[in-house]
Amino acid sequence: MSNESKNLFSDMEELGFEDIKDLNLYQQEEEEKKEDKKTSEEALIKKESELLYNKKIECPVCGNLFSARAVKISAPRIVKKDSDLFIRYSNINPYFYDVWLCNSCGYAAMKKDFPNIKDYQIENVKKQITSRWKGKIYPQVYDVNIAIERYKLSLLNYVAINAKYSSKAMNCLKIAWMYRLKGDESNEMQFLKQALEGLEHAYSEENFPIYGMDRFTTMYLIGELSRRVGDFDKAMQWFSKVITTPSVSPKLKDLARDQKDLIKEAKKDEPIVEENNNSNKKTGFFKSLFKGLKSNHQK
Repeated sequence: MSNESKNLFSDMEELGFEDIKDLNLYQQEEEEKKEDKKTSEEALIKKESELLYNKKIECPVCGNLFSARAVKISAPRIVKKDSDLFIRYSNINPYFYDVWLCNSCGYAAMKKDFPNIKDYQIENVKKQITSRWKGKIYPQVYDVNIAIERYKLSLLNYVAINAKYSSKAMNCLKIAWMYRLKGDESNEMQFLKQALEGLEHAYSEENFPIYGMDRFTTMYLIGELSRRVGDFDKAMQWFSKVITTPSVSPKLKDLARDQKDLIKEAKKDEPIVEENNNSNKKTGFFKSLFKGLKSNHQK
């Protein structure tokens, strides 16, 4: 509080009001706002908790039985879909609950991948994850920050078990989407680039479908991620492949044409800046990723 505010009633002492020097005119309103915000947040948490249930899961690494928070099928309401296939929801965000985590051993993966782990990969988890795992109890309702942390734990496990390119790529893409929700463009861009790199490898080396995407949808997504990270020439090449392939659906071709038009408009407005991809970038990326999570779990 400023000195001016403190001295508003400095000349009222002789009337019997000696103790009102530090009176804050708007303290009650500020406290009411804080209380209203707290009440609103509590109501939102209560509402979301009613859209969730506990699903019993057995960890394939250590055999521990745990409860994973899961979204009721009828709960999410789709609001819109971004051009890189990110779905925006109201009511509750299913992306927040996409990672299952065994708090006993630290094994985490997106729920589609969680049970699909081989014996040699289990050993890798025990050596590289479990040996460092500190454990953490999460609240019943997750927010975007919790989602990011859990996706990063999943990504660390994927690195430890040498998971498919597609798994790491989709994990990175979902982290990018979470940062988009936060308005953190720098981190969003970092993970979009990692997702793009993984998807390009997956396209040439893995069988389709990839996470429910056929070859043509993957072609489009690679083009769109290329556009978003500023590699317009590569994006145009992929969009052209989508448009000129006979068996691609008209809807997907229209999407590709729309994105090509965006690139043409962007080229009119500003020059293209090429990304300088460093060969050591991948190592540094995952090293910094683990460092941040390690500090979180040692608190």
